[in-house]
Amino acid sequence: MAATLRGSASLGLKKLRIGMIPADGVGREVLPAAQRILEALGSRIPKPEFTHLDAGFEYFTRHGEALPQETVAAMQNDVDCALFGAVGSPTRKVTGYSSPIVALRKKLNLYANVRPVHSINGIDPRHVDMIIVRENTECLYIKQETLTTTEENGKEARATRLITERASKQIGRMAFRIALARARPEQPAGLTIVHKSNVLSTTDGLFRESVRAVMQENPDWSDASKIVVGEQIVDSMVYRMFREPEAFDVVVAPNLYGDILSDAAAALVGSLGLVPSINAGDTFVMGEPVHGTAPDIAGLGIVNPVAAIRSAALMLDHLGYTEPAKQIEEAVVDVLKEGVRTKDLGGSATTEEVVAAIEKRL
Repeated sequence: MAATLRGSASLGLKKLRIGMIPADGVGREVLPAAQRILEALGSRIPKPEFTHLDAGFEYFTRHGEALPQETVAAMQNDVDCALFGAVGSPTRKVTGYSSPIVALRKKLNLYANVRPVHSINGIDPRHVDMIIVRENTECLYIKQETLTTTEENGKEARATRLITERASKQIGRMAFRIALARARPEQPAGLTIVHKSNVLSTTDGLFRESVRAVMQENPDWSDASKIVVGEQIVDSMVYRMFREPEAFDVVVAPNLYGDILSDAAAALVGSLGLVPSINAGDTFVMGEPVHGTAPDIAGLGIVNPVAAIRSAALMLDHLGYTEPAKQIEEAVVDVLKEGVRTKDLGGSATTEEVVAAIEKRL
């Protein structure tokens, strides 16, 4: 599969236990689509066994918690991997609510969010083939905010941003491993470190220095014939990414920058409905389509299932089931090239029609 993470070896299981967390909105439509494609693989992977798990804003409105302990316990003990659909996060403050996907990343130490973004001939004419590797547990997403009132300024809102050497080196190692896997004898891989250390010299400075420091841990990582390391200030990164996306290969960034860059990069390849991701740690992986809950089309049967299907493939690839993952990707590309596309890609196909076409290809 183009632009994937090579992760842990095959688990060698008779059954592959997969936790399914549809959560909110179109998550309840795209995860069943991904399940059907995994089932269509037949004996090419261990027999998949799916376990429904609860989480999300809608679950919170009914039960007063967004991430029940039963879901966390199942993820820790009862399943081998997982797929997450989409979660609603209100823009206003809701007392007691916090995002379950953010919480799961922290509780399971899924420190890397890996998002391949690559173009498909016939959908977008540009050549895009990059992987954005986003630190997944720190930055402003630690959710430490305060609101006070002063005589001088009225209300003052403050947010704590956390960058640690440990997490920055951890994500740096992941990025270097991915870059090395993409290197070719005739073409070294490129690794771009994104930061804003010209302004945030302490926090972004630590991230930049920590990622660079891991180069010395492996002679292949510091070998310029295999990996060429560069840097981009985050605002110029956005500009260059849209002007010349072919210039980027593997991009590593702190949590907030990586979130923004990866969503923006989806515009380069046609739709958020195409872009997959995995949340990966050292012992667990969870696939997650990049798109959100899409409440305007939820329940209409027209959501694009491709990002969720590709996330399932990416999850398999990370587990070591490389060939079945490649077959899913090839089936998806063939179906899209044939013109079986949902509305977001300029087509008229329903979710069911896209899933059925991919199933038939497999």
